[in-house]
Amino acid sequence: MRDEQETEKSTTLSPYDHSDLPPVKNPLRYVYGCLMKLFFYAFFGIGSVVLGIVVFPIERLIFHPKEKFQKVARATVSATFRFFIGFMNVTGVTHYNIPDKKAFRNLKNKIVVVNHPSMLDVVFIISLIPNADCIVRGSLANSMYAGVIRQLYIVNSLDYNEMIDLCKKSLAQGTNLIVFPEGTRTPRHGTNPYKKGAARMALDTGSDVQPVYIGGSDKYGLGKHDAFFSYSRSGAYVYNIHLLPEIKIDEYKKFENQIAAKRLTEKMHEVIASAAKELDGRIV
Repeated sequence: MRDEQETEKSTTLSPYDHSDLPPVKNPLRYVYGCLMKLFFYAFFGIGSVVLGIVVFPIERLIFHPKEKFQKVARATVSATFRFFIGFMNVTGVTHYNIPDKKAFRNLKNKIVVVNHPSMLDVVFIISLIPNADCIVRGSLANSMYAGVIRQLYIVNSLDYNEMIDLCKKSLAQGTNLIVFPEGTRTPRHGTNPYKKGAARMALDTGSDVQPVYIGGSDKYGLGKHDAFFSYSRSGAYVYNIHLLPEIKIDEYKKFENQIAAKRLTEKMHEVIASAAKELDGRIV
């Protein structure tokens, strides 16, 4: 019955519709949450600038060659993000449940594919994986986060062959490459089509795929097209983050490239969608 209700809801509401949100029960708590969210926007931005123009230059002077610097700098970002998440948790903005923390830390040479319900997703995932590389939007390389992104991560505006070469070099160092196969944040209802980029990267680098599901409460206020001054109606953003069964790339090497990419993309979607249905009762 619940699955039928979810299916009916997903077909009657537009992807970014928020008319189904419950009313605000505690206006003071809601205003507090909105103000704290704005505070953390500023805190994150200032912290990124400090990392880019103060911390990383010092680490670059100390650690050589470039590969060693990048490993240390990525661990620094991961630790900084853990502090950021912990700070949000203390203030009551977020609560999280991550049963596989040790397994996240032990990941190596994987293409990590994740659903993308909110703007905090990459912060949570990098906080869990100290040796994480990431494919990021090219526009972010010209934002306040440029000092971090240009030194550590791979932008998707590069030529594909150049991007794959960088991915191979990164994975050869034992990093894990984080990719959001939808390409943008998941709408509140339904999902975006999964792009084949993550599958092509896995096939071209010969790396196994590690799906991750981010669930929990509704992420209204942190989603795409949400009002800037808005916040969770449940009082806090709850994040439940789960490692899902690994997808072995060898199973797809027997197919022609286009077919392999199509089937691998479908498998990624199937694994994450099954977790959404089983863990949160959502149809995606």
